[in-house]
Amino acid sequence: MCRMMGVVARQPRPLRELFADDLAPFLAMACEHDQGWGVASLTRQGVVSSVKRPERADGSTGLPAELDDRTTTAGLLHLRMASRQFAVVPENTHPFGDERMAFVHNGDFSPADCVDGLIGASLLDSAEGCTDSERYYLAIRRRIDDGVAPPKAIAVTAADIRARAAGFVSLNCMLLTAEAVYAHVAHDPHSEVIRRRGPGYFSLNYREDADKVLIASAGWPQEAPAWSPLPEGAVLEISLGDLSVTVHEG
Repeated sequence: MCRMMGVVARQPRPLRELFADDLAPFLAMACEHDQGWGVASLTRQGVVSSVKRPERADGSTGLPAELDDRTTTAGLLHLRMASRQFAVVPENTHPFGDERMAFVHNGDFSPADCVDGLIGASLLDSAEGCTDSERYYLAIRRRIDDGVAPPKAIAVTAADIRARAAGFVSLNCMLLTAEAVYAHVAHDPHSEVIRRRGPGYFSLNYREDADKVLIASAGWPQEAPAWSPLPEGAVLEISLGDLSVTVHEG
C-alpha cells in the first residue's frame, strides 16, 4: 500500500514550501513505504512534469532537489509500498502519465488485466510497466480522451474495477491536470489490510487554507475542524486559480 499527498496553491512556490509542515510527517512514512517515490507538478507553461525513482524517499539524493526546485501551483507526492507481484523498477513506480496529466494510486485490485478491455490495444501498448495501478490510470485516461470529464471518468472507472475485479483493497487515487487536482477514495472495509491497520487507514482528508488546499492519505494527525474527510466513493476537485473545492458524491 502507498501514501500520497497533493496540493493546489494560489501562487507558485517551491513544493517544499507548499507542503510545509506536512512534508516531514509524510516523508517519515517512507520507513515503511520505502520502495519508490514520485513527484509531479505543473510548470509555468501549463505542462505536467514528473520524476520518479524506485528507492526510499527519505534516503534519496534526488528528492530534496525536486522539492526545492519545482516552483508550482499544483503538485503530487507519492510513496510506494509495492505489491509483491510487481517488481520495484522505474516502470512500475508512480506517477503514471505524460505532459497532460499525472496519476498516483494507493491500493490494489486483481487481476490487473480485468480492465484491459476498457483501455484499448493502442493505449495499452503505451504502458510503461505491468501494474494494476497503471492500468487504472489508462482506463481513466481513455475516458478523458473520449471527452468524459475527469471526476466522472475517475468514478466510473473505479466502479468498473469493482464490478470486474475478483477482489480489491483500495482504489484511492489522485490525478493532476492543468485544470485541477482530483482525488478519489474507495476501499473494501472488509479487506485483510483494514483488519490489520484499522478502519481509518485508507481515509483521505483535505484542508483548505487561505492560500492553498492540501489532500493527503492518513498517517499523521489530521484533526477536525482543520481537516475534512473525503466521503467514501466521492471525487474531490480542487480547481487551479481560485482554489474552489467541489466534492462530487459517489
